Amino acid sequence: MQTPVNPSFQTTILVRDTCLCLHAQRAARALARRFDVALKPVGITSGQFSLLMSLNRPHPPKVGSVATLLAMDRTTLTANLKPLERRGLIETEADPTDRRARLLRLTPAGRAVLVSAVPIWKAVHAEIETGLADPHRLRAELMVLSQPDGQDGNAG
Repeated sequence: MQTPVNPSFQTTILVRDTCLCLHAQRAARALARRFDVALKPVGITSGQFSLLMSLNRPHPPKVGSVATLLAMDRTTLTANLKPLERRGLIETEADPTDRRARLLRLTPAGRAVLVSAVPIWKAVHAEIETGLADPHRLRAELMVLSQPDGQDGNAG
């Protein structure tokens, strides 16, 4: 039996209408654009807000733990850290307990950006949630979907 060279147009429609990955990607891009526009006055993107917020801890985290939290590989995280480091919003340092590991720290300037960004985030976030039937359920289901399942090499 020979496999068709191209998927049928019906398959295209099926994917367009039902693919969870496609709809999650579209929603993520739309949400990111909305937050990007809102956060522009403080000079950061939605991704940078998430990254800076992930460093807002009592003790500086290791690169690996931040990568895990943000579901990024270390190389992508390192690339995303560079502009924030150049702007003086974060700094990296060697871990005193393991010189091979790097710790990430918010600078006072980075904290100041977060202080300005958090009220914007809260307002946009609240506005988005009012348009959702059950934001708590959506968040819980997204958290289930974002858990490593072993398919990409991560432990499940």
